Amino acid sequence: MDARFTAEQDEIRRTLRDLLHKRCGPGELRAAVDTPAGHDPALWTALAEQLGLPGLALPEPYGGVGCSVTELALACEETGRALAPSPLLATAVLAAPLLLALGTDAQRAALLPRIASGALTAALAVPGPALATALALTGHDPGGGWAGGGRAGGVQARRAEGGWRLYGQADQVLDGHSAGLLVVTAHAGGFARSRVLLFLVHADAPGLTRVRQTALDATRPQARVQFRDVEAELLGRDGDDVLAALARLGDTAAACLAAEAVGAADRVLERTVEYVRQREQFGRPIGSFQAVKHRLADVHVQVQAARSAAYYAAWAAARGEAAGGPALAQALQALREAAAEGIQSHGGIGFTWEHEAHLYFKRAAGDELLFGPVHRLRAHAADVAHVFEEAGR
Repeated sequence: MDARFTAEQDEIRRTLRDLLHKRCGPGELRAAVDTPAGHDPALWTALAEQLGLPGLALPEPYGGVGCSVTELALACEETGRALAPSPLLATAVLAAPLLLALGTDAQRAALLPRIASGALTAALAVPGPALATALALTGHDPGGGWAGGGRAGGVQARRAEGGWRLYGQADQVLDGHSAGLLVVTAHAGGFARSRVLLFLVHADAPGLTRVRQTALDATRPQARVQFRDVEAELLGRDGDDVLAALARLGDTAAACLAAEAVGAADRVLERTVEYVRQREQFGRPIGSFQAVKHRLADVHVQVQAARSAAYYAAWAAARGEAAGGPALAQALQALREAAAEGIQSHGGIGFTWEHEAHLYFKRAAGDELLFGPVHRLRAHAADVAHVFEEAGR
């Protein structure tokens, strides 16, 4: 493994950081999350047109840049530093890989170029608070019971004349209220022959209701999506192994999320170090006190270890190896510790609504609710690797 970044990878990071520094400061961030979309469409257009971010990991024949998961993870690290609210996670990390992996030639040709250009955003709709389970990050359900189990609840699919119809509800859909396309997981075939399938639903489909929810982390907008006899198009073919595709997606998504969390943790640590060098107590900067140095040194070690794990996970994902779960667990823990220490070190101002420290803490807590918690990520990774079985022999 060559741990050095290429010139192209360094250029992606530098250009994206410069753009976000100019276009996504604290004021712009707060204004963006208060808009109906939950993000700044002008910033998303700039990310798409100037950097090709939505199509960074899509093949060139579909209008993409043709890079790997590694480059996408590096981009996520920079958006995580700024807590930039954008459809990048929902569109490029969660939805687009499923379209590429399972879509028919016609579906890919119709949708992926629009996604790569930034003209179309997409969201993955998973019933209930089951996103981490669906992506096989915190458990494995071979029957896909999280999608509804073929009974009441979740999203149900039935064949209708000329296609499929969906009925049900999905909560906590990232950017589900603003996405132009929904990739919906649903159960089909009844209880005895139930199976999980993926469907495409366009934003203007009759019977579709989307309501933005109040989320703990306002920089990750979520929606409740309801389907009332909604016409849908099957993604791929009926015999596709959807659960395996979701599990593969889970590992690459975890690598990107880990890099994003590392970027956020690194930034909040930087801000904290800057502050303790300026804030004085007893006639000297509080950063000169040994206790403060030790606490921030511990956070620094955690962030650097998490960065190494995230980079390795992205490198491994680009080669078809699975290392995303443990990396995500380490990165989420590092972000939680860095954000908590940042609030503590900032003193009274760190607890105020006006300061941005609470935004990083909410990102840490919100990501654990969506993709964790940390102990379950680690427990599942240990089960998959048969760690305890080997230890018991």
